[in-house]
Amino acid sequence: MKLSEIKKILNTVETVNFQLPNGNFVPEHFHVTEVGLITKNFIDCGGVVRKETVVNFQLWDANDFEHRLKPQKLIHIIELSEKVLGIEDFEIEVEYQDQTIGKYDLGFNGKDFELLNKATACLAQQQCGIPAEKPKLKLTELNADQANSCTPGGGCC
Repeated sequence: MKLSEIKKILNTVETVNFQLPNGNFVPEHFHVTEVGLITKNFIDCGGVVRKETVVNFQLWDANDFEHRLKPQKLIHIIELSEKVLGIEDFEIEVEYQDQTIGKYDLGFNGKDFELLNKATACLAQQQCGIPAEKPKLKLTELNADQANSCTPGGGCC
């Protein structure tokens, strides 16, 4: 989800809830402790130099049980961050500490924001020896050639 998308959604919802991939919710008394811009400069395994930039939201669960972040307050935090840090309309990454600090992509299911598991990937598969996916065959196709098929009592097994 891009920054412009969350701002549109925040203008339509009454509460801000974040659901974890396991179905649990970030406690409703969470704080957004950071909105930042993270740029990652790296070289992939194929030797290509790459640059990725995301807007980072850090969620924190405090013992402040009466705290409830309202949608308009989060919009204000986002707009202040855009102005002060010069943030553009990048994808959002959310940090939240459960067992350890997790980084999530952000989605929306029509009611709640969803923290979506991120996955690693090889960005240079052609250059680092990752084989192409093997074709999937149906077992019925293996017996299509009767000359190569094995039948009960045929002595091939």
